[in-house]
Amino acid sequence: MIALMFLFLFSGLLLVALSVPMIIGKIPPNGLYGFRVKKTMENPDVWYPVNAYSGKWLLAAGIVQALAAVAFYRIPGISLDIYAYAVLGVWVVVFGAALTASIRYLNSM
Repeated sequence: MIALMFLFLFSGLLLVALSVPMIIGKIPPNGLYGFRVKKTMENPDVWYPVNAYSGKWLLAAGIVQALAAVAFYRIPGISLDIYAYAVLGVWVVVFGAALTASIRYLNSM
């Protein structure tokens, strides 16, 4: 189970690392990285603020996932299945919230 904890922890920290360039506006419009939808890809004036906003949510999602990975691992007697589903559930909720908030922000522009 420790390997799975490190995998979840690493993936949360990877989300954190990927969010920072988005937040500080270092990622230009491209086809691989960022909040890539038609409206953002067509207009850099929309790309940068939407990516900064969604990057902040991605940062939060990564931190929450990393914390959940460690916190659930520390529960005595937790089974591998319950652990995996719990961390996955946390990720689905926070990533879903991030996606929803980012789409709402985009639509408000």
